[in-house]
Amino acid sequence: MNKKILVVDDEKQILLMIQTRLKKNGYDVVTGENGTQALEKVKSEKPDLVILDVMMPPPNGFEVCRTLKEDPELKKIPVILLTAKASDSDRFWGAESGADAYISKPYNPDELLAKVAELTLP
Repeated sequence: MNKKILVVDDEKQILLMIQTRLKKNGYDVVTGENGTQALEKVKSEKPDLVILDVMMPPPNGFEVCRTLKEDPELKKIPVILLTAKASDSDRFWGAESGADAYISKPYNPDELLAKVAELTLP
């Protein structure tokens, strides 16, 4: 069975690029464009992994990640934060929110695929 990945980004072009690359590598992909959709789709779709942009309409990626990690039923779902925010402070808040990985934009598609594969191992 293919792993299901939820990708949430308010930039449609980035969303499409990630979705296309993941599908090409055998993943089922569900998408969202803001934090509210992210939270709704995690509950309805039960993805194996979530890729979140940090800077998007509220709640932002840090807040979505924190909400997921505080929920006993959802906290085991790995979260990758994918963002243009690359300062040490941003990385700190990514870790503080409970993210399993933090990848800066512009991102390397191979690095993203490797991290997805690592975090979705059985």
